[in-house]
Amino acid sequence: MGEFSTMITPIQVAAPHSRRSRQVCIGWGAGAVTVGGGAPVRIQSMTNTDTVDAVGTAIQVKALAQAGSELVRITVNTPEAAAAVPYIREQLDRMGQYVPLVGDFHYNGHKLLADFPDCAQALAKYRINPGNVGKGDKHDLQFGQMIDVAMKWGRPVRIGVNWGSLDQELLASLMDVNSQRSTPWTDRQVMYEALVVSALDSAMRAEKMGMSADQIILSCKVSGVQDLISVYRELARRSDYALHLGLTEAGMGTKGTVASAAALSILLQEGIGDTIRVSLTPQPGESRTQEVVVASEILQSLGLRNFVPSVTACPGCGRTTSTTFQELAKQIDDYLRAQMPIWRIQYPGVEDLKVAIMGCIVNGPGESKHADIGISLPGTGESPAAPVFIDGEKAMTLRGENIANDFQKVVEGYVERRFGLSV
Repeated sequence: MGEFSTMITPIQVAAPHSRRSRQVCIGWGAGAVTVGGGAPVRIQSMTNTDTVDAVGTAIQVKALAQAGSELVRITVNTPEAAAAVPYIREQLDRMGQYVPLVGDFHYNGHKLLADFPDCAQALAKYRINPGNVGKGDKHDLQFGQMIDVAMKWGRPVRIGVNWGSLDQELLASLMDVNSQRSTPWTDRQVMYEALVVSALDSAMRAEKMGMSADQIILSCKVSGVQDLISVYRELARRSDYALHLGLTEAGMGTKGTVASAAALSILLQEGIGDTIRVSLTPQPGESRTQEVVVASEILQSLGLRNFVPSVTACPGCGRTTSTTFQELAKQIDDYLRAQMPIWRIQYPGVEDLKVAIMGCIVNGPGESKHADIGISLPGTGESPAAPVFIDGEKAMTLRGENIANDFQKVVEGYVERRFGLSV
């Protein structure tokens, strides 16, 4: 057995493939964010407030930024909304929130950007949908007007194609071409091609007007997992533009979360994607920040970035009829997330912390040793004692009615000792 094992190639640690895209700089000063070119995959979100409500929109942007969104898109659809954008930027700056604002334009973006130069300046990036910039002769003219404004103010653009608003003239043209093929493509394959061609042709048109390729981000959003994977693989194969990923209209709750995780994880593992958004439909009463939490969990689960300390917890079984470990896991997870806005500044590197909260003796001690700090709670019929492991060694045993609060204090002390030294 030993002789045979020496012939086996060591198992390699899985890591995402790399795709070298162009680097795009978005924003300025303390709020500047780099996208692509080897920069970390960035998280983007979008407000669902009425942009005319400058204060309400600024408050939601702040909440999204504090949750981890590094770019926040806002709807700019009316003159009143465009007029409000500078005030939103001003409110955010007063609050010390310098997150870049992205203007989402459809149909009348060329006019709003021209008529409201303060809006054009306050935004850090413009989102342009080639399917909604005008029909016929107006298409190229109005698209060009938006690119002119972007170049005037030195703003990058995202050329965002969406299958729900695909350029129908382009699609019809490609359908005609397809009908002449000896072996025609399926309608779905033609639709894929139309999405990719719309994005790439628009980008090339912008470059011909004088826009630099490192001022362009592309996206081709669809709502089907396999569709998204197919389209982005082809888009990545044909270009080196920075790419924004996201299922459009992913859905509510578990459905939207799982679908987004499935699609984005496959592409990110292949090195495709420079910014991501998880487009969740909020459930009644649910915070808009949930989509940011899911996006950060996707990146953290893939090992691409760390945003908050990770909490490993067992799912429970017949050995763990008590709910103590569930309650403790939630308490600690909520506590760590709540502390991160402060800890991120006070304790650099704390986002790499690994905590384990286990429910019985089967895997509890082992998982706790693998974590930076872990606790193994007593399962059904086990001795009412909870050993705590710190840096792989048993450090203490907690007992009594206040195990949860006692363990939280142990975590606080560990964070202060380990990460406070680098302050």
